[in-house]
Amino acid sequence: MRTDVVVIGAGQAGLSAASGFARAGADFVVLDGEDGPGGAWRHRWPTLRVDDAHRIHDLPGLAFAPADPTRPAAEVVPEYFADYERAFGLEVLRPVRVHAVRDAAPDLRVETDRGTWTARALVNATGTWTRPFVPRYPGTFAGRQLHTADYRGPTELAGKRVVVVGGGTSAVQLLIEIAAVAASTRWFTRREPVFSDGPFDGRAAVARVEERVRAGLPPQSVVGVTGLMRTPAVRAAQEAGVLHRLPMFTRLVPGGVVRADGEVEPADVILWATGWRPALGHLAPLRLRGPGGGIAVDGTRVRADPRVHLVGYGPSASTIGANRAGRAAAREVLGLLRSPQAQPA
Repeated sequence: MRTDVVVIGAGQAGLSAASGFARAGADFVVLDGEDGPGGAWRHRWPTLRVDDAHRIHDLPGLAFAPADPTRPAAEVVPEYFADYERAFGLEVLRPVRVHAVRDAAPDLRVETDRGTWTARALVNATGTWTRPFVPRYPGTFAGRQLHTADYRGPTELAGKRVVVVGGGTSAVQLLIEIAAVAASTRWFTRREPVFSDGPFDGRAAVARVEERVRAGLPPQSVVGVTGLMRTPAVRAAQEAGVLHRLPMFTRLVPGGVVRADGEVEPADVILWATGWRPALGHLAPLRLRGPGGGIAVDGTRVRADPRVHLVGYGPSASTIGANRAGRAAAREVLGLLRSPQAQPA
Protein backbone atom coordinates (compact mmCIF):
# COMPACT_ATOMS: atom_id res chain seq x y z
CA MET A 1 0.00 0.00 0.00
CA ARG A 2 1.32 3.41 -0.92
CA THR A 3 0.56 6.84 0.51
CA ASP A 4 2.32 10.17 0.88
CA VAL A 5 2.29 10.28 4.70
CA VAL A 6 1.84 7.74 7.48
CA VAL A 7 0.83 9.08 10.90
CA ILE A 8 1.48 6.56 13.69
CA GLY A 9 -0.69 7.25 16.73
CA ALA A 10 -4.06 8.96 17.15
CA GLY A 11 -3.61 10.76 20.44
CA GLN A 12 -3.58 14.54 20.77
CA ALA A 13 -0.42 15.06 18.71
CA GLY A 14 -1.33 12.57 16.01
CA LEU A 15 -4.83 13.97 15.51
CA SER A 16 -3.45 17.52 15.38
CA ALA A 17 -1.13 16.50 12.55
CA ALA A 18 -3.80 14.47 10.78
CA SER A 19 -6.23 17.39 10.76
CA GLY A 20 -3.58 19.50 8.99
CA PHE A 21 -3.18 16.86 6.29
CA ALA A 22 -6.95 16.51 5.93
CA ARG A 23 -7.41 20.26 5.44
CA ALA A 24 -4.72 20.25 2.75
CA GLY A 25 -6.25 17.30 0.92
CA ALA A 26 -3.08 15.24 1.35
CA ASP A 27 -2.88 11.51 0.77
CA PHE A 28 -2.27 10.08 4.24
CA VAL A 29 -3.17 7.26 6.60
CA VAL A 30 -3.43 7.22 10.40
CA LEU A 31 -2.47 4.00 12.17
CA ASP A 32 -3.38 3.59 15.83
CA GLY A 33 -2.59 0.75 18.22
CA GLU A 34 -5.65 1.29 20.42
CA ASP A 35 -9.03 -0.41 20.09
CA GLY A 36 -10.83 2.94 19.98
CA PRO A 37 -10.31 6.72 20.11
CA GLY A 38 -8.64 8.45 23.05
CA GLY A 39 -4.97 7.47 22.95
CA ALA A 40 -3.41 7.14 26.40
CA TRP A 41 -6.43 8.80 28.02
CA ARG A 42 -8.32 5.51 27.58
CA HIS A 43 -6.08 4.01 30.26
CA ARG A 44 -6.06 6.71 32.94
CA TRP A 45 -7.22 5.56 36.34
CA PRO A 46 -10.99 5.84 36.83
CA THR A 47 -10.77 8.28 39.74
CA LEU A 48 -8.91 10.90 37.66
CA ARG A 49 -11.59 13.48 36.89
CA VAL A 50 -11.36 15.99 34.06
CA ASP A 51 -11.10 18.87 36.51
CA ASP A 52 -8.21 17.15 38.33
CA ALA A 53 -6.15 16.47 35.20
CA HIS A 54 -3.52 18.81 33.79
CA ARG A 55 -5.22 21.21 31.43
CA ILE A 56 -6.60 19.34 28.41
CA HIS A 57 -6.04 21.60 25.42
CA ASP A 58 -8.46 21.95 22.52
CA LEU A 59 -7.64 20.05 19.38
CA PRO A 60 -7.37 22.39 16.35
CA GLY A 61 -10.80 23.57 15.29
CA LEU A 62 -12.95 21.95 18.00
CA ALA A 63 -13.27 23.22 21.56
CA PHE A 64 -13.01 20.81 24.47
CA ALA A 65 -16.02 21.79 26.57
CA PRO A 66 -17.28 18.86 28.64
CA ALA A 67 -20.72 19.32 30.15
CA ASP A 68 -19.62 17.66 33.39
CA PRO A 69 -15.93 18.16 34.31
CA THR A 70 -16.34 15.88 37.32
CA ARG A 71 -16.64 12.81 35.09
CA PRO A 72 -13.63 10.50 34.64
CA ALA A 73 -11.08 11.78 32.13
CA ALA A 74 -10.79 8.20 30.79
CA GLU A 75 -14.37 8.53 29.53
CA VAL A 76 -14.65 12.20 28.58
CA VAL A 77 -11.44 12.64 26.57
CA PRO A 78 -11.95 9.55 24.36
CA GLU A 79 -15.47 10.81 23.62
CA TYR A 80 -13.99 14.16 22.59
CA PHE A 81 -11.35 12.50 20.39
CA ALA A 82 -14.07 10.37 18.74
CA ASP A 83 -16.11 13.53 18.04
CA TYR A 84 -13.01 15.12 16.55
CA GLU A 85 -12.32 12.19 14.23
CA ARG A 86 -15.93 12.34 13.00
CA ALA A 87 -15.99 16.14 12.64
CA PHE A 88 -12.89 16.21 10.44
CA GLY A 89 -13.50 12.94 8.62
CA LEU A 90 -10.33 11.36 9.95
CA GLU A 91 -10.35 7.67 9.11
CA VAL A 92 -8.13 6.01 11.69
CA LEU A 93 -7.15 2.39 11.14
CA ARG A 94 -7.16 0.52 14.45
CA PRO A 95 -5.96 -1.52 16.08
CA VAL A 96 -2.73 -1.62 14.06
CA ARG A 97 0.59 -2.68 15.57
CA VAL A 98 3.60 -1.12 13.85
CA HIS A 99 6.54 -3.49 13.99
CA ALA A 100 9.24 -1.52 12.18
CA VAL A 101 9.93 1.47 9.96
CA ARG A 102 12.72 0.89 7.45
CA ASP A 103 14.57 2.96 4.89
CA ALA A 104 13.39 2.20 1.34
CA ALA A 105 15.01 5.28 -0.21
CA PRO A 106 13.63 7.58 -1.34
CA ASP A 107 10.66 6.29 0.65
CA LEU A 108 10.00 4.78 4.08
CA ARG A 109 8.53 1.31 4.58
CA VAL A 110 6.14 0.94 7.53
CA GLU A 111 5.66 -2.71 8.50
CA THR A 112 2.61 -3.61 10.60
CA ASP A 113 0.39 -6.54 11.56
CA ARG A 114 -2.13 -5.21 9.02
CA GLY A 115 0.23 -4.97 6.08
CA THR A 116 3.01 -2.71 4.84
CA TRP A 117 2.74 0.91 3.78
CA THR A 118 5.27 2.80 1.66
CA ALA A 119 5.33 6.53 2.32
CA ARG A 120 7.33 9.62 1.47
CA ALA A 121 7.15 10.93 5.02
CA LEU A 122 6.28 9.76 8.52
CA VAL A 123 4.80 11.55 11.52
CA ASN A 124 5.41 9.47 14.64
CA ALA A 125 3.00 10.20 17.50
CA THR A 126 3.28 7.07 19.63
CA GLY A 127 3.78 8.94 22.92
CA THR A 128 5.01 7.17 26.04
CA TRP A 129 2.11 5.36 27.74
CA THR A 130 3.07 1.92 26.43
CA ARG A 131 6.55 2.19 27.98
CA PRO A 132 6.15 2.63 31.76
CA PHE A 133 9.50 3.05 33.50
CA VAL A 134 10.38 1.30 36.76
CA PRO A 135 13.93 1.87 38.09
CA ARG A 136 15.98 -1.08 39.31
CA TYR A 137 16.80 -1.35 43.00
CA PRO A 138 18.68 -4.20 44.68
CA GLY A 139 16.84 -6.74 46.76
CA THR A 140 13.52 -8.57 46.53
CA PHE A 141 10.09 -7.39 47.65
CA ALA A 142 7.47 -10.01 48.59
CA GLY A 143 4.47 -7.69 48.30
CA ARG A 144 2.73 -6.22 45.29
CA GLN A 145 4.41 -3.79 42.89
CA LEU A 146 2.53 -1.74 40.33
CA HIS A 147 3.17 1.26 38.11
CA THR A 148 0.88 4.24 37.60
CA ALA A 149 -0.11 2.62 34.31
CA ASP A 150 -1.54 -0.34 36.29
CA TYR A 151 -3.35 1.73 38.94
CA ARG A 152 -7.13 1.41 38.88
CA GLY A 153 -8.17 3.40 41.92
CA PRO A 154 -7.66 3.52 45.70
CA THR A 155 -10.15 0.80 46.60
CA GLU A 156 -7.71 -2.00 45.76
CA LEU A 157 -5.21 -0.50 48.23
CA ALA A 158 -7.61 -0.08 51.14
CA GLY A 159 -6.06 -1.16 54.43
CA LYS A 160 -2.62 -1.63 52.88
CA ARG A 161 0.72 -0.08 53.80
CA VAL A 162 1.63 1.72 50.58
CA VAL A 163 4.97 3.14 49.47
CA VAL A 164 4.65 5.66 46.61
CA VAL A 165 7.77 6.42 44.57
CA GLY A 166 8.12 9.46 42.33
CA GLY A 167 8.21 13.23 42.48
CA GLY A 168 5.70 14.19 39.80
CA THR A 169 2.09 15.26 39.69
CA SER A 170 0.81 11.70 39.34
CA ALA A 171 2.56 10.66 42.56
CA VAL A 172 0.98 13.56 44.42
CA GLN A 173 -2.50 12.91 43.05
CA LEU A 174 -2.34 9.23 43.89
CA LEU A 175 -0.96 9.83 47.36
CA ILE A 176 -3.81 12.15 48.20
CA GLU A 177 -6.52 9.68 47.24
CA ILE A 178 -4.77 6.55 48.53
CA ALA A 179 -4.10 8.13 51.94
CA ALA A 180 -7.85 8.28 52.57
CA VAL A 181 -8.18 4.49 52.55
CA ALA A 182 -4.71 2.99 53.15
CA ALA A 183 -3.39 1.83 56.51
CA SER A 184 -0.39 4.07 55.87
CA THR A 185 1.39 5.84 53.02
CA ARG A 186 5.03 6.82 52.63
CA TRP A 187 6.37 9.04 49.86
CA PHE A 188 9.91 8.54 48.50
CA THR A 189 11.60 10.74 45.88
CA ARG A 190 15.14 11.11 44.54
CA ARG A 191 15.02 14.90 44.81
CA GLU A 192 13.24 17.29 47.13
CA PRO A 193 9.91 18.16 45.46
CA VAL A 194 9.46 21.79 44.46
CA PHE A 195 5.99 23.24 44.88
CA SER A 196 4.88 26.40 43.13
CA ASP A 197 2.17 28.87 44.09
CA GLY A 198 2.56 30.89 40.90
CA PRO A 199 0.75 30.46 37.58
CA PHE A 200 1.75 27.53 35.41
CA ASP A 201 4.15 28.69 32.65
CA GLY A 202 3.65 26.08 29.95
CA ARG A 203 5.72 27.87 27.31
CA ALA A 204 8.76 28.06 29.56
CA ALA A 205 8.44 24.36 30.40
CA VAL A 206 8.24 23.39 26.74
CA ALA A 207 11.27 25.56 25.95
CA ARG A 208 13.38 23.82 28.60
CA VAL A 209 12.60 20.37 27.24
CA GLU A 210 13.13 21.59 23.68
CA GLU A 211 16.69 22.58 24.52
CA ARG A 212 17.48 18.98 25.43
CA VAL A 213 16.04 17.38 22.31
CA ARG A 214 17.76 19.94 20.09
CA ALA A 215 21.02 18.79 21.66
CA GLY A 216 20.19 15.14 21.01
CA LEU A 217 19.74 14.31 24.71
CA PRO A 218 16.98 12.05 26.07
CA PRO A 219 14.01 14.31 26.81
CA GLN A 220 12.65 15.11 30.24
CA SER A 221 8.90 15.29 30.57
CA VAL A 222 7.31 18.72 30.33
CA VAL A 223 5.52 18.05 33.61
CA GLY A 224 8.81 17.06 35.21
CA VAL A 225 10.39 20.49 34.67
CA THR A 226 7.42 22.57 35.80
CA GLY A 227 7.40 21.66 39.47
CA LEU A 228 4.27 20.81 41.41
CA MET A 229 1.32 23.17 41.54
CA ARG A 230 0.12 23.90 45.09
CA THR A 231 -3.59 23.50 44.47
CA PRO A 232 -6.10 23.69 47.35
CA ALA A 233 -6.11 19.86 47.49
CA VAL A 234 -2.31 19.78 47.63
CA ARG A 235 -2.21 22.43 50.33
CA ALA A 236 -4.72 20.49 52.43
CA ALA A 237 -2.69 17.29 52.00
CA GLN A 238 0.47 19.09 53.09
CA GLU A 239 -1.24 20.40 56.18
CA ALA A 240 -2.49 16.88 56.97
CA GLY A 241 1.03 15.46 56.65
CA VAL A 242 0.18 13.27 53.66
CA LEU A 243 2.87 14.86 51.47
CA HIS A 244 5.79 14.35 53.80
CA ARG A 245 8.63 13.33 51.50
CA LEU A 246 11.39 10.88 52.43
CA PRO A 247 14.77 10.53 50.66
CA MET A 248 14.90 7.60 48.25
CA PHE A 249 15.30 4.18 49.83
CA THR A 250 18.43 2.12 49.11
CA ARG A 251 17.09 -1.39 48.59
CA LEU A 252 14.09 -3.70 48.70
CA VAL A 253 13.52 -6.35 51.35
CA PRO A 254 10.71 -8.93 51.44
CA GLY A 255 8.67 -6.91 53.93
CA GLY A 256 9.29 -3.40 52.63
CA VAL A 257 12.14 -1.04 51.76
CA VAL A 258 15.33 0.06 53.51
CA ARG A 259 15.28 3.81 54.08
CA ALA A 260 18.30 6.06 53.63
CA ASP A 261 18.77 6.08 57.41
CA GLY A 262 19.00 2.25 57.46
CA GLU A 263 15.57 1.66 58.98
CA VAL A 264 13.16 -0.75 57.33
CA GLU A 265 9.90 0.81 56.15
CA PRO A 266 7.24 -1.94 56.20
CA ALA A 267 5.06 -2.10 53.10
CA ASP A 268 2.46 -4.27 51.43
CA VAL A 269 2.48 -2.40 48.12
CA ILE A 270 5.02 -0.33 46.17
CA LEU A 271 3.46 2.04 43.65
CA TRP A 272 5.99 3.31 41.11
CA ALA A 273 4.88 6.73 39.85
CA THR A 274 8.15 6.98 37.98
CA GLY A 275 7.07 8.05 34.54
CA TRP A 276 7.46 6.68 31.05
CA ARG A 277 9.93 6.52 28.18
CA PRO A 278 9.22 7.36 24.52
CA ALA A 279 7.77 4.41 22.58
CA LEU A 280 10.13 4.49 19.62
CA GLY A 281 11.35 0.90 19.29
CA HIS A 282 9.77 0.53 15.83
CA LEU A 283 12.03 3.33 14.56
CA ALA A 284 15.23 1.50 15.56
CA PRO A 285 16.00 0.28 12.00
CA LEU A 286 16.39 3.93 10.92
CA ARG A 287 19.26 4.46 13.42
CA LEU A 288 18.07 7.91 14.46
CA ARG A 289 19.66 8.05 17.92
CA GLY A 290 22.81 10.10 18.33
CA PRO A 291 25.76 9.81 20.72
CA GLY A 292 23.82 11.69 23.41
CA GLY A 293 21.31 8.85 23.65
CA GLY A 294 18.37 10.81 22.28
CA ILE A 295 17.08 11.73 18.83
CA ALA A 296 18.13 15.24 17.79
CA VAL A 297 15.23 17.20 16.35
CA ASP A 298 14.72 20.69 14.98
CA GLY A 299 11.15 21.52 15.90
CA THR A 300 9.61 18.15 15.04
CA ARG A 301 11.94 17.19 12.17
CA VAL A 302 14.55 14.53 12.89
CA ARG A 303 17.96 15.86 11.89
CA ALA A 304 19.25 12.46 10.87
CA ASP A 305 16.28 11.86 8.53
CA PRO A 306 14.11 14.84 7.48
CA ARG A 307 11.42 12.45 6.22
CA VAL A 308 10.64 11.63 9.86
CA HIS A 309 8.87 13.95 12.31
CA LEU A 310 8.40 13.22 16.01
CA VAL A 311 5.36 14.63 17.78
CA GLY A 312 4.43 13.67 21.31
CA TYR A 313 8.17 13.49 21.94
CA GLY A 314 10.11 15.74 24.29
CA PRO A 315 8.49 19.19 24.35
CA SER A 316 5.28 17.86 22.78
CA ALA A 317 4.88 14.86 25.12
CA SER A 318 1.91 16.51 26.86
CA THR A 319 -1.14 18.43 25.77
CA ILE A 320 0.83 21.65 26.33
CA GLY A 321 2.92 21.16 23.21
CA ALA A 322 1.11 18.40 21.30
CA ASN A 323 -1.21 20.63 19.25
CA ARG A 324 1.53 23.02 18.23
CA ALA A 325 3.85 20.17 17.29
CA GLY A 326 1.17 18.36 15.29
CA ARG A 327 0.35 21.45 13.27
CA ALA A 328 4.03 22.27 12.75
CA ALA A 329 4.81 18.74 11.57
CA ALA A 330 1.93 18.82 9.10
CA ARG A 331 3.12 22.16 7.65
CA GLU A 332 6.69 20.94 7.25
CA VAL A 333 5.72 17.61 5.72
CA LEU A 334 3.34 19.33 3.28
CA GLY A 335 6.18 21.63 2.27
CA LEU A 336 8.44 18.61 1.74
CA LEU A 337 5.85 16.90 -0.43
CA ARG A 338 5.42 20.00 -2.59
CA SER A 339 9.13 20.64 -3.10
CA PRO A 340 10.41 19.79 -6.63
CA GLN A 341 13.16 17.50 -5.30
CA ALA A 342 10.57 15.48 -3.39
CA GLN A 343 8.42 14.76 -6.45
CA PRO A 344 8.50 11.12 -7.59
CA ALA A 345 10.42 10.46 -10.78
